[in-house]
Amino acid sequence: VQLQASGGGLAQPGGSLSLSCAASGYSLDEYAIGWFRQAPGKEREGVACISTTDERSYYADSAKGRFTISRDSAKNTVHLQMSRLKPEDTGVYYCGATTVVWGRVKEENHYIHWGPGTLVTVSS
Repeated sequence: VQLQASGGGLAQPGGSLSLSCAASGYSLDEYAIGWFRQAPGKEREGVACISTTDERSYYADSAKGRFTISRDSAKNTVHLQMSRLKPEDTGVYYCGATTVVWGRVKEENHYIHWGPGTLVTVSS
């Protein structure tokens, strides 16, 4: 079981990027999917999460109003649309899958599947 994050790159402050999290061999619909990021020299932190039924989503305060998480079941993919990017959004972004109760999706240790991250750099 492997997740693959893609879509990272270089963006200017105020710009946008769209990240994708894909899986093969199993359905992402069976999991809540979370996006985490790790900035240079810092611990990994949660950014956003979407529930299995898409009825609920969670955003870190730093992401609220700027990032949108969504699920495309037909493509077995979860997206993270990021807009109004700031230099502090720079980091390696990872997606993870969890079956933990919704109240604990912020807790990284409950994620059971991860994949290689994708680097996002926000700089002028």
